[in-house]
Amino acid sequence: MEAVAASVIAVLGTLLGSGVTHVFQRRASDRNEQFARDERRRQEMLDACSAYAGLLVNYRRALIHRWFFAHEGRTDENEAEIRTRSYDLRSQAQEAFFRIQMLSDDDALVALAGEALDAASVVHKAVGRPDMDTRRDISRDAIHAFVTAAGGRIR
Repeated sequence: MEAVAASVIAVLGTLLGSGVTHVFQRRASDRNEQFARDERRRQEMLDACSAYAGLLVNYRRALIHRWFFAHEGRTDENEAEIRTRSYDLRSQAQEAFFRIQMLSDDDALVALAGEALDAASVVHKAVGRPDMDTRRDISRDAIHAFVTAAGGRIR
C-alpha cells in the first residue's frame, strides 16, 4: 500500500511540476511575443516618421524653388517640370502622412504631422520676399516640431 501511495504522490508531483513549468514558459513566451510586436511597431513608426519628415523637407524645397522661379524670373528651367515635381512630392508626402495616421495612436503627433504638411503647402503662395521668408521659417519650425515630438514618442 505504501508503494502505491508513493507512486501516486510521485505521479501527482510530476504532473504538478509539469503544469507549473508550462504556465511559466507560456508567460515568458507571451512576454517575448509582445516585446517583438512592440519593437516591430516602434521600428515601423520610426521608418514612417523619418520618411515623412524627409518628404516634407523635399516638398518644401520644391515649393521654395517654384516660388523663386515665379518671382525672380529664372528661365533656366521648365515651369511645368517644377510644378509637376512639387505635385509629385505633395502626393508622396500625403501618402506618408496617411501612413502615420494609420500607425499612430497619438492624436497630438498626428496633429503635428498635419500642421507640418499644411505649413509646407503654403510656402509658394507667399506675396513678396518677406512673406516668403516668414512662411519658410514657419514651415521649417513645424517640421522640426514634428521630428522632435516623434523622436520623443518613439524612443
